[in-house]
Amino acid sequence: MDIRDLDRRVLTTVDKIVSGVTDLGLRTPCTGWTLGDLLIHQVSENHAFAVALRDGAAPDWSSGTLGDDPYRAYADSVDAFLAASADDTVLDRPVTIREFGTFPGPVALTMHLVDSVAHGWDLARTLDPPYDPDPEAVHVALLFGERMRARPRPRDDAFAPAVEIAAGAAELDRFLALTGRDPAWR
Repeated sequence: MDIRDLDRRVLTTVDKIVSGVTDLGLRTPCTGWTLGDLLIHQVSENHAFAVALRDGAAPDWSSGTLGDDPYRAYADSVDAFLAASADDTVLDRPVTIREFGTFPGPVALTMHLVDSVAHGWDLARTLDPPYDPDPEAVHVALLFGERMRARPRPRDDAFAPAVEIAAGAAELDRFLALTGRDPAWR
């Protein structure tokens, strides 16, 4: 399994959701963020991950803009990420991700996958289309989330406090709960 292929599958699902964006002022499951804020975050992250994958680190993780065409800005950021991640040497080099630290390339790529799955759900909940990401990608994101929750909680944790959900919940719902999202949010 190539983590890049899993991420590509999720990004393809998310692309269909983002292509319908019209009202950037909509409320999202991300507390305090509008749809415009969420898209700017995704554009910023995609571009910064691309730079970090190419150069080992990115100097700015929040410089994304939407311009006159939010969908085009998002799609261009995905293209930049996919181009940078396509280089096989990324699998063999360390990559610094934000303030979280330096990780082997495959871990950095998994961090992007986690972001894609989580924020893909945020976008779907905001815009109301169905969200059906690749099950294998969700499984990998869930395993990563479980490992993140098992370690001592740093002050700069990427996840909000976990949400309690019913035992036996689907993997996507379990992943969302681990990242502090209520799967029933509406």
